[in-house]
Amino acid sequence: MFDAMRWLNEPPHWSVEDEALVVTTGNRTDFWRETFYDFVRDDGHFLGRDVTGDFTAQVTLAGQYETLYDQMGLMLRVDRNNWIKAGVEFTDGRPHLSCVVTRDFSDWSVVAAPDVGDDVTLRLTRHGSAVRVQFRTVGGDWRLLRLGYLPLPATCRVGVMACSPQRAGFTGRFSGFAVTGPISPDLHA
Repeated sequence: MFDAMRWLNEPPHWSVEDEALVVTTGNRTDFWRETFYDFVRDDGHFLGRDVTGDFTAQVTLAGQYETLYDQMGLMLRVDRNNWIKAGVEFTDGRPHLSCVVTRDFSDWSVVAAPDVGDDVTLRLTRHGSAVRVQFRTVGGDWRLLRLGYLPLPATCRVGVMACSPQRAGFTGRFSGFAVTGPISPDLHA
């Protein structure tokens, strides 16, 4: 599953164990552009593959979140100016669901992770230039985290990302990563 993927900013430590990817981040890594903080960071760790057309990517996350902004999740990337990252991020003393949509400037939304358990399963679906991010509850229901716009070429890259903007050594485990055909565009089914 991870064999056909390639790194952007390979982390100092990573391995595949029992079909899961385990990543330990480098020092002060992140993906961010301009907004509020007035800096550009494009040195987070992203393992991705090319995908053409509409698709759904899914993964289950388990991390050792300890320090402000420790994060891991899915990433859809066109280039350094256009991308989405969504997953779990440590802020305000606990893990939150997080999504950043970047079109030259990054925006950030977070919500306390309701009813998701210790591991968090996310999926990201491309429907043309619309991108839907969802999370699965403990009960198995999918809930919408974000519906966003991103100008996408026919082929873009999708995969998993991990960052630790305040330190080195955040460790995360990605399991069940898969890219399939897109789920139904019906938001309220």
